Amino acid sequence: MSTPDTAGAQHPDLTARQIKRMKRFDNPWRNPKLAWGAGLLLGIIAVGLLGRLVWNLDLVFTASAPLKLPPVGFENLRGQAGEWAYPLGTDGSGRDMLSLLIVGAPNSLLVGILASLIGMSIGIFLGFSAGFLRGRVDDVIRVLSDVMITIPPLLILVVFQAAYGDVSLTMMAILIACFVWQSPTRLIRAQVLSMRESGYVQMARLSGAGTMHIMFREMMPNLVPYLFGSFIANVTTSIVTAVGLEVLGLGPQRIPTLGRTIYEAINSGALIQNLWWWWGIPTLLLAVMFIGLLLINLGLDEVSNPRLRKL
Repeated sequence: MSTPDTAGAQHPDLTARQIKRMKRFDNPWRNPKLAWGAGLLLGIIAVGLLGRLVWNLDLVFTASAPLKLPPVGFENLRGQAGEWAYPLGTDGSGRDMLSLLIVGAPNSLLVGILASLIGMSIGIFLGFSAGFLRGRVDDVIRVLSDVMITIPPLLILVVFQAAYGDVSLTMMAILIACFVWQSPTRLIRAQVLSMRESGYVQMARLSGAGTMHIMFREMMPNLVPYLFGSFIANVTTSIVTAVGLEVLGLGPQRIPTLGRTIYEAINSGALIQNLWWWWGIPTLLLAVMFIGLLLINLGLDEVSNPRLRKL
């Protein structure tokens, strides 16, 4: 890590402010976009974990509250004011909206992260195999990837879920993972094909290093920034796919998620009955989640690519 003096000596044309700003990127977590994005997602997870300790989550499954009660500070069309016992209001079944969000938001994030982890694992294995072994292995993986890209994932998932009915969060994540491994596979294949001809890999090969050593000790560290970026992009894609399925009435039927809450609101006519909190608050929470993922991706780009840093 460079000091201000050494940084100034290396870049004499920069001002002190620009040198200070450049040093901020030496520590990735001092990147504002990365820090804000991670903070938003960790905040959602923290609220979910703490909420399970301090809030009565039985209100997710019991319909004991007044129906369609608005959030505190608002009135519904019948003149009912919000109550502090249900600060974000209730849905058409008398379930507490805050409880639904405390349980549903982490569940939606969990599906995205789990699907992306599975997809990345498949992509790393296939990408390395294709780029390192080349030949027929590369041809088969490339054709398989091209075929999967041409298949509309939402249509296949709709057919599968319509056939099997209710599914768990894990099963839904596995289904979505089947359609998010192609991008990391192609990315890693391209990078491995480029790296295998580089000088340090040739030196490792000449020194007698084995295939596994070259793949995971020489190449993998240089792929980490690309893997993080691809992982975050896949989390976003997985969440969008999961919410799309849930809004269509598919996905887990008895497990609260943000998409499921929006589906129930639409199905009950909340849009035309001006019950905005029923669908609006889950949608806003989804937007916050996507903004957090976008900021993380932008921050990772700046950390891994110095040309994107604005000094």
